[in-house]
Amino acid sequence: MAKLLYIQASPMGGISFSNRAAEAFLTAYKSANPGDVVSTLDLWSPELPAFDFTTASGKYKVMRELPHSQQEAAAWTKVQDYVGELKSADKVVVSSGMWNFSIPYRLKQYIDIIVQPGLTFSFDPAKGYSGLVTGKPLQLILASGGEYPPGTEMAAYDFQKPYLEMIFRFIGFTDVRSLRVEGTLSPAGDANLAAVIKAVQEAARKF
Repeated sequence: MAKLLYIQASPMGGISFSNRAAEAFLTAYKSANPGDVVSTLDLWSPELPAFDFTTASGKYKVMRELPHSQQEAAAWTKVQDYVGELKSADKVVVSSGMWNFSIPYRLKQYIDIIVQPGLTFSFDPAKGYSGLVTGKPLQLILASGGEYPPGTEMAAYDFQKPYLEMIFRFIGFTDVRSLRVEGTLSPAGDANLAAVIKAVQEAARKF
């Protein structure tokens, strides 16, 4: 029995293209893997801990091997809880729309919480950075209002897919899979979604 963690970054409910594509993925996945446990982290439901002075101070004290204050310890425990949830999953799915050519701020906040030295990555002067979240696949299910084909001028505006692939590889994911429905603001948006959903369902059965 595997544990799948689904991280949902869009607040738009059923009108979100990324949410709908992810729902199709999860439905197909559950059908193919009825014994697995699927949990959802909706980044708009919990109050994500602010990465404020107290939390940042706690981070740098970890890096410098200094003791935490009571407030820093409490803040750092929240960070460890989110990291623990991620690392305990056997498989991870992230869905997200594109906001201002990048990602929703709640997803960026979540990434800032989980990307931490000693928890999700390490550094060795001789070897450089090493990711600590290993041995699990990641499926990105993305949506964008425009289209950003590789090799075109528009590709330079895409700070969504390349960033997410990079940051999750940085913390240790080596099996990173990406599917994106593009042109959701065009008249062909629903047709584009239908085409991607077929690919999403096939990907789910192999995940």
